[in-house]
Amino acid sequence: MTGFDTFYTLNDGTRLPKIGFGTYNEEFADNEKPIFEAIEAGYRFFDTASLYETERYLGNAIKKSGINREEFIIETKLWIDEMGYDGAKKALEKSLKRLGMDYVDIYMIHWPRETGDEDEDWKKLDRETWKAMEEMVDEGIVKRLGVSNFLPHHLENLLAGCNIPPVVDQLELHPGYSQEKALVYLKEHDILPMAWSPLGRGRENATVGNSVLVKLAAKYGRSVQQINLRFLLQKDILPIPKASSKEHMISNANVFDFELTEDEISMLSCMPQTAWLNEHPDFYIPEKKSNPDNI
Repeated sequence: MTGFDTFYTLNDGTRLPKIGFGTYNEEFADNEKPIFEAIEAGYRFFDTASLYETERYLGNAIKKSGINREEFIIETKLWIDEMGYDGAKKALEKSLKRLGMDYVDIYMIHWPRETGDEDEDWKKLDRETWKAMEEMVDEGIVKRLGVSNFLPHHLENLLAGCNIPPVVDQLELHPGYSQEKALVYLKEHDILPMAWSPLGRGRENATVGNSVLVKLAAKYGRSVQQINLRFLLQKDILPIPKASSKEHMISNANVFDFELTEDEISMLSCMPQTAWLNEHPDFYIPEKKSNPDNI
């Protein structure tokens, strides 16, 4: 059994494979080969975004695979400088053109706030953006909606007035940053949590070097990365790891033939904060795209 033949059921009744493939990686820029290899390895759920500038390469790889578009689940996102009612409409049009597709399976708001300033009217902007996205669903060019980096108070704003609730919320989630309050909220509102950076990345105290994870990896005869992914899955979180080698792509999907104990899940959930990327959606000011009109 792999992550390709087991599924989560979303709040609209559709299913997602329990593991996806992330395309936010400098190695994927101008390079569709790793994405094509992920397709060969069995991945059918792919995460991208206008910010990543990998939509074009994902679309090309899928075409070259010869596999029907309907067999894939494609998720993309609009960035902060594409928000608003008109901005969202234009953003999807550009994403579809880059992907070479006439619809996406999940369309997401990538970030809830643009500046983090106290006087920022982010609530109004989020609602206007969501209204446009709901119309995209009605038009059939988007199948379902989601959000990324939305915490409970951001979601409350959307849920108070939306007609179509998000099916997923993509958050930074891994041992050492498990955002338990957000997970409780998502479960209460039947929104599937999805983990970006599920392995912890790019920090001195990254989870890959954590002694607890190293001990668990030795106990189960697995890699630290596989322990990370197993932890998330047992908490009903869908991870979207990225990998540049086919060996790692396959290894990431082969985490369904062992289980961590409840004590181990508890221990990892209560780890001191580590490997957090310091990108809090209420305080971190993300950069705007350098070339937002790049088609």
